[in-house]
Amino acid sequence: MFFVNSQEYNKYTQDDLSVWSILFERQMKMLPNLAENEFLHGVKTIEFTATKIPNFNELDRILGNQTGWGITPVTGLIPNKEFFELLKAKKFPSSSWFRKLKELDYLEEPDMFHDIFGHVPLLTNKDFCAYLEKMSVIALKYIENEHIIELISRLYWYTVEFGLIQTKEGLRIYGAGILSSKGESEYSLFSDVPERADFNVLEILKTPYIKDKFQTKYWVIHQYSDLTNSLEELDQLLKQISEGSLVVE
Repeated sequence: MFFVNSQEYNKYTQDDLSVWSILFERQMKMLPNLAENEFLHGVKTIEFTATKIPNFNELDRILGNQTGWGITPVTGLIPNKEFFELLKAKKFPSSSWFRKLKELDYLEEPDMFHDIFGHVPLLTNKDFCAYLEKMSVIALKYIENEHIIELISRLYWYTVEFGLIQTKEGLRIYGAGILSSKGESEYSLFSDVPERADFNVLEILKTPYIKDKFQTKYWVIHQYSDLTNSLEELDQLLKQISEGSLVVE
């Protein structure tokens, strides 16, 4: 129901290629000065180009050699249990459809450009992959607790989707939701509107995510191991929340 047998690569149209090419070229003109180096290195490693829609089978081969991960084509957003089970198994769920040419700047549901361009380059980084896998193990412990899963989703949102990282070159982007958006790429780093705070698991758990506009707050890590190292604290906090000794709405 949620999964498809294959990417069905031969289904893509010239419009699909145009969407990929336009968005890829637009982002890659900006991101060398905005994105974190591991993401840019990942783009080269997985051999993205503007002239070819990525093939999931080829991505599986490259990622398999790098980190043991792969891509699972899905119909769209999938339930939490299936999502975290895939990540635990080192499989990243991705849509295989593209937005329309008239929808280049905003889309409610993630399409293949967001999923593949935004997320896959960092799947070449072992620390980042370990974070996804170990977070999923924790999530599956609480998969029947809707409130706990909501809190874990906030952590995923403010790191994997909308995270910033402080580097020796300055503040850079690693979150896929920013990397795949021209407007938020510039806004997240240069606007004086949003707050940029040091990475703090408890504060993130207390912060509902925003879907219909740019974020009002971003959390900043200093290295990808910060994410993995935070998961022990996450597990302890969730235990307290589930037992009722800590209240987080």
